[in-house]
Amino acid sequence: MKLTYKKSGVDIDKGNKLVDIIKPLARSTFKPYVMTDIGSFGAFCKLDTKKYKQPVLVSGTDGVGTKLKIAFMMNKHDTIGIDLVAMCVNDILTSGAMPLFFLDYFASGKLSIRKAADVIKGIADGCKLADCSLIGGETAEMPGFYDKGEYDLSGFAVGVVDKKNIINGSKIKAGDVLIGIASSGIHSNGYSLVRKLFFDIKSFNPKKKIKELGCSIGEELLKPTRIYVKSISKVFQNYTVKGIAHITGGGLTENLPRILPAKSGLKFVIKKGSWPVLSIFNLMQSMGPVPEDEMYKTFNMGIGLAIIVNQADSKKVISKLKRLGEDAYVIGQCEKGRGGVKYV
Repeated sequence: MKLTYKKSGVDIDKGNKLVDIIKPLARSTFKPYVMTDIGSFGAFCKLDTKKYKQPVLVSGTDGVGTKLKIAFMMNKHDTIGIDLVAMCVNDILTSGAMPLFFLDYFASGKLSIRKAADVIKGIADGCKLADCSLIGGETAEMPGFYDKGEYDLSGFAVGVVDKKNIINGSKIKAGDVLIGIASSGIHSNGYSLVRKLFFDIKSFNPKKKIKELGCSIGEELLKPTRIYVKSISKVFQNYTVKGIAHITGGGLTENLPRILPAKSGLKFVIKKGSWPVLSIFNLMQSMGPVPEDEMYKTFNMGIGLAIIVNQADSKKVISKLKRLGEDAYVIGQCEKGRGGVKYV
């Protein structure tokens, strides 16, 4: 018997069929600066040197973590790609950079064209929401490496910002206002704790309808991470944003201090109750032995992005964000102190 790559578990023909499906999805995200089509060994993009006088490239890479397990449970794969894009582009947005392009990595033990196409459709949707181009990626079939029906996912984003417009927290001062922009749900962090609570301890079926949520627990947990690029780019046009924190793993407690320069002599004071905590977080606290400080240290608690602005601009910025379709709230301010976050 002749031994072939296909008999070893890797079906190149199936991979080629997937590429044919992917191409129109990717092309639908292309901007004028994209110079190559999907399928070449490398992707080319030209930089607009008229728009950016001193362009600085900003890159970010991330995954979706064990939120993928929820997608497997629900057999729903068309939104997890939005999460992947969001985790990367929201990160580079914190530097003031606008995303240019995105690449993905999709790996499975045995390639399912339907699942992979659903995932990549979500990635293309996410790129459109982030106003960037999906210019390439990698699909790996790795027999014996992943459990049956499962896959892994990671992404890489590159953005650009003019050097003079880089946001690094250096302009933050005492008295500046902290504005929280609402999340769509848990987003893509803390899912090991979430799964432990709902599926190991409480033994929930992911399709179980939850009255407080208005949907099944699986549907709630698969709500895609919100992408803030287009809204924040509009804020940049009119107001000075001194700092931005993407509230991911570590919650408000761990992520806000990351935007303060070392030895700044500043801290953030957050007023609890100044924004509506989403039902999913209230449900978790009511059902499980999760201390409140752990909730704020692990989850976004309803705030997906936080920005720091001058006090004089805060009301105008909130009005602007609301006109752009974002729910935004003054959740605290910056004060003199030894760093960190204080809740009052």
